[in-house]
Amino acid sequence: MARHAIASGEPSVRLLRVGEQVRHVLADILQRGDVHDDVLASHVVSVTEVRMSPDLRHAIVFIKPLLGRDEEAVLKALRTNTAYLQREVAKRVKLKYAARLKFLSDCSFEEGSHIDALLRSPHIAQDLDGSED
Repeated sequence: MARHAIASGEPSVRLLRVGEQVRHVLADILQRGDVHDDVLASHVVSVTEVRMSPDLRHAIVFIKPLLGRDEEAVLKALRTNTAYLQREVAKRVKLKYAARLKFLSDCSFEEGSHIDALLRSPHIAQDLDGSED
């Protein structure tokens, strides 16, 4: 069964579980203000998703600052403090290898807003409201 999941390109349950653990640890670190950085201290940062590589050695961390303000500055601060964050994740999540973290901006909110705006446009709304034969 696991072989079928890997062949289809979908992450296994283990990858999802470990990614969720890493997400919780990073969110906890950022919420408590354990990172001594002025930019991170002045922003509320949401860790929206963590995608683990199949060997659990790499993690892509998707973040979104509250209200989307100063996204580039927050990403730069996180990248500057990556070594500290990797050490903390390694301490709290017991794995054979410490995952290397890569921080990216989460664009899913903008994509969702764009799709919502498209669905609400008059041209599409008339198709949705029309009766089907």
